[in-house]
Amino acid sequence: MAEPGKVDPMHQFKIEPLFGTDHWQIAGYHIPFTNSALWMAVATVALLLFVWGGMKRQLVPGRWQMAVESMTGFVDGLLAANIGPAGKKYVPYIFSLFMFILFANVLGLLPLAPLGVHPFTFTSHFSVTGVLAILSFSIVLVVGFWRHGLHFFSLFVPHGTPLWLIWLIPVIELVSFLVRPFSLALRLFVAMMAGHVLLEVLSSFVIDSTNSGALWGTVVGIPSFLLMIAICALEILVAGIQAYVFALLTSLYLNDAENLH
Repeated sequence: MAEPGKVDPMHQFKIEPLFGTDHWQIAGYHIPFTNSALWMAVATVALLLFVWGGMKRQLVPGRWQMAVESMTGFVDGLLAANIGPAGKKYVPYIFSLFMFILFANVLGLLPLAPLGVHPFTFTSHFSVTGVLAILSFSIVLVVGFWRHGLHFFSLFVPHGTPLWLIWLIPVIELVSFLVRPFSLALRLFVAMMAGHVLLEVLSSFVIDSTNSGALWGTVVGIPSFLLMIAICALEILVAGIQAYVFALLTSLYLNDAENLH
């Protein structure tokens, strides 16, 4: 049995079935509705509501409409800078990807525990970030072969490659290309997981030191609590940065598919 007040930093990442769905199966596959699926649905609904607020098209936009138009303009500028005019057709996808990850990261930081609600940061699971990365990588492959056919393979032979290295450089470029979805998924997963683990560890310091008496509560508990506040602020920043990095790298990969640079 766990000790009173003991904090398990990894418990927050445990996927658990909800609403008595732990026995749901289709064709022999276990398909419960989990806490991860619930917060994916919440993030999706939040994204849809956010976009709905920008569809009013008022002559004098309100704050909600301005927020949506600002984020859309931000994504449009990102694609224009990295792909060029051809990037405009990817605005819906990159906008949805960016905002979905942003909402997922921020929702997982909401202090809802006093209300009996425990947010679940599903982007802290490699299976989720991996699917998002594979989806983006698949779009890159489809666009690349659709636009350039077999000439897409020229992406692995950079301009100016010496003839005596023609046997090695394409192999290195191909391996680097194939690693992209893994690194894309790993970066987001590690960043979100590490911050949440650190917060749980610090919270255990606060709890244990407070239970140990006023001296340890003052020497260890108060500094740990103040550090938690600072890390929470940093986590909000990281939530936005990681969504931006994911969208940025996806746009750079699409640029390769479009322009073969």
